[in-house]
Amino acid sequence: MLAAVLATRGYWFGDNAAAQSARSAPRAVPVEVAVAERKSVPVRVEALGNVTPIASVAVKPRLESVITAVHFSDGALVKQGELLFTLDSRQIEAEIKRVEAVIAGAEAQLEQAQRDVQRYTELVAKSATTQVTLNNAQTQVNMARSLAESNKATLENLKVQLDFTRIRAPITGRISQANVKIGNFVRPADATPLATIIQISPIYVSFPVPQRVLPSVRQALAAETATVESIVPGDSRRASGTVAMIENAVDQATGMVMLRATMPNSDELLWPGSLLTTELTLRHEDAVTVPSRAVQVSQTGNFVFVIKDNVATVVPVKVERTVGNMTVLASGLQGGETVVTDGQLLLSNGTRVAPRPAAAGS
Repeated sequence: MLAAVLATRGYWFGDNAAAQSARSAPRAVPVEVAVAERKSVPVRVEALGNVTPIASVAVKPRLESVITAVHFSDGALVKQGELLFTLDSRQIEAEIKRVEAVIAGAEAQLEQAQRDVQRYTELVAKSATTQVTLNNAQTQVNMARSLAESNKATLENLKVQLDFTRIRAPITGRISQANVKIGNFVRPADATPLATIIQISPIYVSFPVPQRVLPSVRQALAAETATVESIVPGDSRRASGTVAMIENAVDQATGMVMLRATMPNSDELLWPGSLLTTELTLRHEDAVTVPSRAVQVSQTGNFVFVIKDNVATVVPVKVERTVGNMTVLASGLQGGETVVTDGQLLLSNGTRVAPRPAAAGS
């Protein structure tokens, strides 16, 4: 019986010792991990930009008259040459008819004077009339011709003025609301335009960049590798374009230089006057990237936890830049290492871990 009891106690003591040993063993910390990748990443400059139209035209009348018709809807897209306003043209049309009658009379006088010259020329040859009579007839020809030509010039001017009574769109773009309606008397000297047309497609996006990146920008433009994307707040779409101009001087007060990009904007995503985020991609480089959540900051600099054989090791890294949710490293990793992206607060150098892949969407 004693032997059985001792045997039983021995078993219990042995089992208890194993449990205590298990409890005293270091617990593996659960962490999320990702793999450092070496891949081609863009060299990008981000800036706050604003949309500016390539062309903006204030529509004004060229003569004094009364508006008789408005041919567009407020805010509509109008095409170049499209009829916008019609002005009262009755006075000009009446003047055109009067001048046409004067021209007809002058041309009739010219025909008569030319016949007189021909007749007097024959008579002078036969010594049947004097040279003075012929000269007077030639003068009448010149006077009739001058009268006809003068009134033809007046007629052309009246036709131009008649064309001014039909105000057309000088450019293609979005038109504002009509500032005047039918029945209003308008003059060229009026301060308020009839309407304003702003070109929408293509359109400019202007944005400043630091002076230190100007050499890289100029090199990218020379190599034709520079592209621009604009992100409109509240819209998932992006507008793409190319750099059209670099301002010819750096702003000494801010140390920034202004760039202007041309955007096709065929879908009218960009609206004049709006603010947006601009991404200028200069080129692509081969570099090591890690998720930005993997990079930690200490008093001595940036570092990541690298996992090898389920043990976390602190590895100092040098951050070059951030692209989206990825961080580009200048040094510290070679690519292919497993780094911790979540759970770093419970880790120190040499901590055992239980790695798991990052959750989808994190």
